[in-house]
Amino acid sequence: MKLFATTLFIADLERTKDFYSKVFDKTPVFEDPHSVVFQFGESLINLLLESEAPGLIEPALVASKESGARAQMTVQVEDVDAHAARLEKLGIPLVNGPMDRPWGIRTLLVADPDGHLWEFAK
Repeated sequence: MKLFATTLFIADLERTKDFYSKVFDKTPVFEDPHSVVFQFGESLINLLLESEAPGLIEPALVASKESGARAQMTVQVEDVDAHAARLEKLGIPLVNGPMDRPWGIRTLLVADPDGHLWEFAK
């Protein structure tokens, strides 16, 4: 098995597309009026409007941003500090980091406009 796609529920398609384009320096591989998809290696990140999510996950409920973080995605970068400097130049606030973790990696953390957490690690 391999991870094929992760779908994140979002409030504002254009704002979130802009964030992912800037932060990850990527262009979408697919777009429609309700979603935008980015390629991460062999996996896809599907950003889907919250209004469309119930049809995908019912009877499960879509959690609000205010309910707090329930997951964190991690991507590898060559230089965490250089990536932090790049994000700061773009005006992207860091949640934490860069910092050395007790388990031996250096990380920084950002949140997308809908509160999904992304860690950059080396």
